[in-house]
Amino acid sequence: MRMFLITVLLMLMPLGAAAQERLPANPEIESTIQSQLDAFSTGNVFTAWTFASPTIQQMFQHPMYFGAMVERGYPMVWQPGETTFLGLREEGDRLVQQVQILDPAGGAHVLDYEMVQIDGRWRIAGVTVLRGQYLGA
Repeated sequence: MRMFLITVLLMLMPLGAAAQERLPANPEIESTIQSQLDAFSTGNVFTAWTFASPTIQQMFQHPMYFGAMVERGYPMVWQPGETTFLGLREEGDRLVQQVQILDPAGGAHVLDYEMVQIDGRWRIAGVTVLRGQYLGA
């Protein structure tokens, strides 16, 4: 009986966690991310900079430094191909938008975009490339 209860709890736990985390799509968040990707794809770091949170802007101090970091550390963001918005979830006081981006070679990468709302406008507070999420071409 005890083993049965443990099995039932283990089966239900992921369902409850997933249901709590999933949020409906947010077109404003998706637009913010897509606008930054569009700016990077044309090399417009000054426009891309406007979508970064004040914390990110303070960290890099200038759009050119920010652009250089993205170009070196996030090549799939610097020259993005097709973008697919996968899911939105809540983590503390931030929302996290999962995005799949194809790189120029056609490889798929899954990234988490941390979003914060500043003065009624969504801004990007951080991006994490999820390890083990390279889907290949």
